[in-house]
Amino acid sequence: MRKIIFFLFTFYLFLSGIHNIHVHASTRNASYLLKRADKCRRALYRSEKLKKYRSNWLRCIYKYRKIYRLYPASPEAPWAIYHSANMYLNLYKYSGKKIDLEKAISLYRWLAEKYPSHRLADDAQFKIAWIYYKYKHNLQKAYVEFLKVEIRYPKGDMRARAKRFLDRLAVVLSRKDTERLKKSIKKRRVALKDIRYWATSDYTRVVVDLEGKAKYSSRLDPKKGFVIYIKNAFIPYNKVIHRKVKKGDVKDIVASQYRDGIVKVCLNLKDKKVNSYDIFHLYNPYRIVVDIGEKEKPQKKLKANLNLKKSTRKKVRRGIRKVKKKDNTISLARQLGLGVRRIVIDPGHGGRDPGCIWGRIKEKDITLRIAKILAKKLRKMGYEVYLTRTKDIYLPLEKRTAIANLRKADLFISIHVNAHRNRRIRGVETYFLNMATDERAILVAARENATSEKNISDLQSIISELMLNTKIHESSKLAYDIQEGVISTLRKRYRYVQNLGVKQGPFYVLVGARMPAVLIEVGFITNKIERWRLLNRRYEQLIAEGIAKGIQRYVEEIQNIASATY
Repeated sequence: MRKIIFFLFTFYLFLSGIHNIHVHASTRNASYLLKRADKCRRALYRSEKLKKYRSNWLRCIYKYRKIYRLYPASPEAPWAIYHSANMYLNLYKYSGKKIDLEKAISLYRWLAEKYPSHRLADDAQFKIAWIYYKYKHNLQKAYVEFLKVEIRYPKGDMRARAKRFLDRLAVVLSRKDTERLKKSIKKRRVALKDIRYWATSDYTRVVVDLEGKAKYSSRLDPKKGFVIYIKNAFIPYNKVIHRKVKKGDVKDIVASQYRDGIVKVCLNLKDKKVNSYDIFHLYNPYRIVVDIGEKEKPQKKLKANLNLKKSTRKKVRRGIRKVKKKDNTISLARQLGLGVRRIVIDPGHGGRDPGCIWGRIKEKDITLRIAKILAKKLRKMGYEVYLTRTKDIYLPLEKRTAIANLRKADLFISIHVNAHRNRRIRGVETYFLNMATDERAILVAARENATSEKNISDLQSIISELMLNTKIHESSKLAYDIQEGVISTLRKRYRYVQNLGVKQGPFYVLVGARMPAVLIEVGFITNKIERWRLLNRRYEQLIAEGIAKGIQRYVEEIQNIASATY
């Protein structure tokens, strides 16, 4: 045993040594490259002859650029950015080209926002203000940039100089202007972190990851494709992000710095005429989601529909309706007899997101076990079933509905375990996507979304723009059938099974699903009785059986109504 412990300890020291060697090597390389770049810069500044040729300036600038691109986490990176910006500013004095001035501003700003606690951050911010004051003669913009020095770097050595310029500019600018400009700088710019996508031949979901909340606008340009303008944002390293998309309507995705403070994300389309697109945002982390693809083709109503009640032939209008009980109206999907063949099951949470925890009991493990049992039962019933995850891995919420859309699923079932501060509360409840109608639905949605309650109001407005009543009708019917199936199955074997009913709420995991979608909370991990039941294999089997019965009941209703209309 001692030999094994000694071996493991030695192996750990070996791995730590490799890591330390790699870190020291990176630091050593960055330091060496900085010395070379500094040598190039000093030689250039000493020679009036070398200063006359642009290529000599760029050669030194590229030496600095190599440092902050290869070793952004090194102590040398901020110095490399600062010297590069200074060289572009000095080059402008010789070239007179505006592009050199813009590059200097871009690098200074990147240093100030990427390394806000570095000693050079306030110097970089002061230089930005100085450029607008001295070279661009934009007094309002200069006032804003000097104000940033005073507010963001109160302990910096440039604060006193910035204050003198602010006093000087306050005399020139009106009081209203100065008050307005002070308010405008309180929000910091956010960085564009990454762009992700999932695509099939007729559907593409693009996710733009941002460092924080930002305002954005979008439009469908017949020449450029689908364009998103993100305000008060920047791209780190001042680079262009390019993603090629092999499938779907999108040819490629390009993100670039359109203007100072505005990032442009362009989805170049293969066919400029797109049938449908949706755009919305999610929180924690903040990201913008774009769905591009074909809408369901409109189908002609059947002649037999004339025998149906007038209420069933009402035109579907855009908007959200509060649903208190099971909706018995017959939707167009049911009238046409559109069947269910493919089902996607989503085991909630996973990986670094454990969900609800009670000691060693984790929601992600319970949901995965139930999902696998349910998948096996549904396959035996003849359905084609897919799981969003088959093991303990992390999946972002937007990817889960993307998987259902990519698979062209007919139904989407998300399985979760509930929790509450009051340990006496127990029961099963099923949700469909809609505006929350009670306080507890908002709390459940906030927990499952891993976001704050204040963001729920923003999500409600998103839902009102994205959802159609047809999908809500189908989702509510599916939710009621599943709820009834689970409760009736559990009550045959167990006592004290509480039916909390069907509810509606704004859940990220259901946003963007192009099929009837529901979220079922199979019990409370905080309740002693249900906690131990959820760990019982037989109980999990019954939950899966109840969900399967509900799905089957929903499908049979579709088939019965379809056959009755012919």
